[in-house]
Amino acid sequence: MSIALRYAAISDVGLVRANNQDSAYAGPHLLAVADGMGGHAGGDTASSLAIAKLAPLDDEALGSGDIVKRLKDTIEEARLELVAYARSHPKVAGMGTTITTLLRSGNKIAMAHMGDSRAYLLHKDEFTQVTVDHTFVQHLVDTGRITPEEAENHPQRSVVMRVLGDFEVELTPDVSMREAHVGDRWLLCSDGLSGYVAHDTIKRTLEEYEDPAQCAEKLVQLALRAGGPDNITAIVADVIDLDEHPDGAVEQPNVQVVGAAAVSRDDVTSAQDGPAARAASLAASVASQEESEPAVDQPSAVDLRDVRRRRWLPWTIVAVVLALIAGAAGFGYRWTQQQYFIGVQGTTVTLFRGIPQSLGPFDLATAIEVTGVDVATLPEPTRSSVAAGQITASSREELAQRWQEVTAETVAAPSAQPPAEVTTPTDESSTPAESAPAPNGTDAGGQ
Repeated sequence: MSIALRYAAISDVGLVRANNQDSAYAGPHLLAVADGMGGHAGGDTASSLAIAKLAPLDDEALGSGDIVKRLKDTIEEARLELVAYARSHPKVAGMGTTITTLLRSGNKIAMAHMGDSRAYLLHKDEFTQVTVDHTFVQHLVDTGRITPEEAENHPQRSVVMRVLGDFEVELTPDVSMREAHVGDRWLLCSDGLSGYVAHDTIKRTLEEYEDPAQCAEKLVQLALRAGGPDNITAIVADVIDLDEHPDGAVEQPNVQVVGAAAVSRDDVTSAQDGPAARAASLAASVASQEESEPAVDQPSAVDLRDVRRRRWLPWTIVAVVLALIAGAAGFGYRWTQQQYFIGVQGTTVTLFRGIPQSLGPFDLATAIEVTGVDVATLPEPTRSSVAAGQITASSREELAQRWQEVTAETVAAPSAQPPAEVTTPTDESSTPAESAPAPNGTDAGGQ
């Protein structure tokens, strides 16, 4: 049996972004999607360089060796190249890219994945998301903090915890090996598609359109119809048996390079001089574009930076710390340290910076003020809200205001703690407010 891939790749800038930071490559042996991040030039460059580094793997001479190791080693080489490039081009420092790629050798497929781009597999009637997102929200789902349904609309669902970037910390991809089955249909896509088109809709589209190119085009149109706020990239690939078709009945497509890697590189998409030359052309084009960018374009690039910046960038610095502690970088940590809540430490009401959760052995909350108020003195339902860490704030000033509101409620409410002993009629005449905490966090009764 002679197995082959019939594929199509398409990428669209979307309806909001000013430029396309996605890149993709589809060839007879290699499929790859890279979603760049890092603002103007940075995201474009990161995804293009990653695709350029992977392109030489699309070679019949690859053989049936350890393709998993070959794929993993190449991704590490791409990471080192991104680090070197960022050092020589400081204006793109902090750039990175997701990478989701399949490498075929005979009837074996090696897969590598980092980030929130995805690989789906339609095998007979079963539709599966093969990759697991490396995001902060996915971690919350995995640890039971939120449900998959809640994750779909979570405001931090795009905070990526593991990517291929110019960081000194070595972040490794998920790698696996599987068998290629005739009739399987693969979809590799950026989150501009998977984040805005429902799972069932993707499955139905993959089933309805027999031609990979028509299917990929329809998926992109669905994402645009959903608002298209991000770049959209899709590769649809079918595993076919050439022996089942008469000679010439199956037309094999040329190599396809789309997105940022294909901008002003039309000669690359039709080149027939081998993948190594294609990769060299890609890398040279990226470097040439960086060096020759007109100065007049710089103001608009700066103005658009905030529009194009992916939300994970503020967490880049803290990624080193989380990688050393937990084995994977936590780009969401920076965001957590800009949050505040009222909670409990022991039995004492305490003001915290962070969120009432942990990431493995790492606690995401730090006590910043111990109020001296026993949680038992708070009235319901405030007591339960404080115990659960549900009274939150987005700044230290807002936290102080929320605490003032809690203490005001406590003074106005009957004491949650009954008197320890009633011995005389005089004691019975004391008002409930006398045993409640004072607004400044100290017990009015001297406790």
